[in-house]
Amino acid sequence: MTQAGPAILVTGGASGLGAAVVTAVTKSGGRPFVVDRHAPADGVPWVECDLADTRAAEAATRQVVENAGGLHGVVTAAGMDVPGRLEDVPGDVWERIVAVDLFATAAVIRAAVPALRQTHGTVVTVASTLGVKAVSDATAYCAAKFGVVGFTRALAAELAGDVGVTLVVPGGMRTKFFDDRDAQYKPGPDAVLNDPANVAAAIMFALSQPAGCAVRELVVCAETETSYP
Repeated sequence: MTQAGPAILVTGGASGLGAAVVTAVTKSGGRPFVVDRHAPADGVPWVECDLADTRAAEAATRQVVENAGGLHGVVTAAGMDVPGRLEDVPGDVWERIVAVDLFATAAVIRAAVPALRQTHGTVVTVASTLGVKAVSDATAYCAAKFGVVGFTRALAAELAGDVGVTLVVPGGMRTKFFDDRDAQYKPGPDAVLNDPANVAAAIMFALSQPAGCAVRELVVCAETETSYP
C-alpha cells in the first residue's frame, strides 16, 4: 500500500480478525473504516450496523464510502456461529448465522463495487476451512462459508479487470469467536490455533497487489490445523 492513505472498509472490525486487519491497515499507512455492531479501537471511524440486516449493511457501506471520500478495499471479516445439531438450533439463530456470514458479505460488496471500480480496488472475503470441509453440528456455518467460497469465485470472474477479488480461507484463530459456545464446542486446551495477525498479514498482501495482478485464493492456518485439508 502507498502512504496516500487508501481507505479500507472492514466488517467486524471491532474484534477478532477484523480488529487485526484494522491494526494492519493502520500500520501500513492506510485508513480503516469499520462496520460493526460494536465500537472498534479508539479513533477508528465506524458506522454502527447489525449486518444481519442486509439493507442496513448496504446503507452503512455507502455511508463509509461517503465518509472516506472513496474506497480502495473491502475486507468482510465479520462472522458468527452457534454450533449444534440442525434440529437443536432455533430457525432464527440458524438463519442469522447465514445472514451475517454470507448475505452480509454480498450486501456490503454490492454497495461497495461502484466505488471500487473507480479505484480498481480489491475485495477480500473471509471464508473458513469449514467452507471447504464439512463437519457435524455446523450446518449453518458450513452452508454460509461454502457459500462465501462459491460467491467469491463467481465474483472474481464477474469483476475481472475492474476490481481485484481474493478469497481467504483461514483456519481456527485465537480470538473470542469460541467464547460463547457450549463447552463441547470450544477448542481444547491443547488446540493449535493461529494468531489472527498472521491472517491479517495475508489479507494485507492481497490488498497490496497492483492492478492487473490477482491473488485469487489464500489458505492461512496453523501448520497442524486439523480442519485442512
